[in-house]
Order: sequence, then C-alpha cells, then structure tokens
Amino acid sequence: MAIISNATTIADAGSFSVHLGAMTLIKTITASNSSTISFVHGSSSVVLNNTYPIYMFKFLNLHCQTDDSDLMISFSKDAGSNYNRTITSTFFQAYNTPGATTGQLGYLGTKDSGSSTTTVPLEHSVGNANDESCSGHMFLYNPSGSVHMKNFTSRIAIKHHTQGNSQDCFSAGYIRESEDIDAVRFNKNQGNIDSGVIKLYGIKDS
Repeated sequence: MAIISNATTIADAGSFSVHLGAMTLIKTITASNSSTISFVHGSSSVVLNNTYPIYMFKFLNLHCQTDDSDLMISFSKDAGSNYNRTITSTFFQAYNTPGATTGQLGYLGTKDSGSSTTTVPLEHSVGNANDESCSGHMFLYNPSGSVHMKNFTSRIAIKHHTQGNSQDCFSAGYIRESEDIDAVRFNKNQGNIDSGVIKLYGIKDS
C-alpha cells in the first residue's frame, strides 16, 4: 500500500522518500559585545564542508555598539587561523525615507571590492540607537568544492544612522580560489556587535 501526498508517492512497499530541500539548523551564536562572530568547521559543533551544497546565515536584530557602522565578512581556508581569502564583491541598495519622499535604487561603489584580502561589507551605515538593528540573510554556495570559486549573496535590512532611511542592502561576490572554505567570520568595521543572533543552516539538494 502506498502513501500519497499531493500526487507524490512518499512511501511504497516499505520504501520511504524524504524531501532533501529542507534547511537544517547547524549552529546559533548570540552576540554579547562581540568583536567577532566566527563559524569554524569542526569547532563547537559547526559543520561547514561538503555535507551541504548551500549554507545560509540568518542575522536576527544585530545591534551595533558604534553608530554608522557596517557588518563585514571574511573567509578562511585554514580553520580560522587566517581570514585572508581574496574576495571580489559588489554592492547596491534601495532606500526610502519616512514620508516616502526620496526613495532610490542604486549601485554603491564605495562598498564593493575588486580584490580584498581582509573584509567586505554586507550592509551600510546602520544606527546604534536602542531601537536600531539589522536583519537579513546570506547564502554561501559549495564552500568545499575543489573546482569553482565560491559564490555568496546577501540581503540585509537596516535603518540608516542619521537619515532614518529604510535601506535594503544587497551584496554579492566570490572568493577567488578553488580551495575549501571552512570558516566564516562576521564583525563590525568599527566597534563590536552589541547583541543579536546569527544562525547557520545547511540546505540539501532538492
């Protein structure tokens, strides 16, 4: 006897089929005046290898210590001993002011990178007032592949530190090498991450 759901057979004669596209929560890190937040494969139950072809980081209400700061990212291939992988990235944003008077969409060349071996930004100029924070997500694709460069994309919502703009920040790039990436680090370009949560998920092929 078969079990059928939405016209799809999920069990038949003892066999069972599991949908492989679901997200698996790997690690949750809560910031507390943190200078950096790192996810290192093999450390503190973190998985960041060929177990999953796609990894997603979720940023939940990251509150910065210093006004007008950016959330930055860097990558390592030696389990976090050095976060110095070369990144090429681009950045654009949409924004709208209170009252919807000066909304705009545009490329922000000052926030992209042709060849950075340190960090690149994922958002731009968030405020540090008690009610200000940033939230969003970032995808990292096939970090353990041995053929292609490693791509990432992100989208983060913030409130601008002075203008009160609602900003939708988009960043994308690649790590310019075919070696494994086994650690990812987040930090602010100035000050610490005062509070908030970053979650790491693995996504199986669908």
